[in-house]
Amino acid sequence: MTLTSASSTDQKKTILITGATGGIGRANAARFAEEGFNIILLGRSKEKLELIYEELEKSNPGKTLIHPFDFTTANADDYKILAAAIDEEYPCLDGLIHNAGLLGTLAPIEHYSEESWEKIITVNLNAPFRLTKTLLPSLSRSRDARIIFVSSSVGRAARAFWGAYGVSKFGLEGLMQTLAAELGKTTKIKVMSVNPGATRTAMRRDAYPAENPADVPTPESLMNAYLYLFGEEGRALHGKAINLREINTKNQIKISN
Repeated sequence: MTLTSASSTDQKKTILITGATGGIGRANAARFAEEGFNIILLGRSKEKLELIYEELEKSNPGKTLIHPFDFTTANADDYKILAAAIDEEYPCLDGLIHNAGLLGTLAPIEHYSEESWEKIITVNLNAPFRLTKTLLPSLSRSRDARIIFVSSSVGRAARAFWGAYGVSKFGLEGLMQTLAAELGKTTKIKVMSVNPGATRTAMRRDAYPAENPADVPTPESLMNAYLYLFGEEGRALHGKAINLREINTKNQIKISN
């Protein structure tokens, strides 16, 4: 499957965003396109991707490419096809934001479904590993690339009943640190993890059904922080675990220990 575009692309920065059909990923897509980035959007639903594509083409034509991609079923060839399509369209990739994720059942480990466990680890941890590995050659050609792993507070301090989701986020933190150590002196790629904090998404609603969504900040409220990470100041945050909501207007950043 090839990337779908309405018009030719320019030489501005290009980023790939997973989980782009909803929540933070969709907000990423809208804001980065508005800021002039070329964006490549991955998501499971072709129909949802096409709707987002149509919306973004009206406001920011020629910035968006879409590529339906299901991490639960993708094989090695699917990743290679994606990388080849990106290489055909762009000289390099300047950013990779790993938003895609599954929550799964909140249950004790003793009663956790093995099938659910494997599916969540596949999407939340194995897929970011495989996608990053596949796209590293393109990212390495950039003069100032970023790899951002979207983590969680439960990936930094364990919480009962969060099962595979929490464990997968711990794994992402380890993957981030390992990549940062490997790439820091050999490439210009900067790697970091971000904890968005409480955000008004479908996943948050599933995890906290009794919560009033109106009391929870929107994904759009995080976008200035994401742009900061892609800016010049973001270079200094290589290898750091960042709490996104603590990037404030004075650019003060709190880093997790």
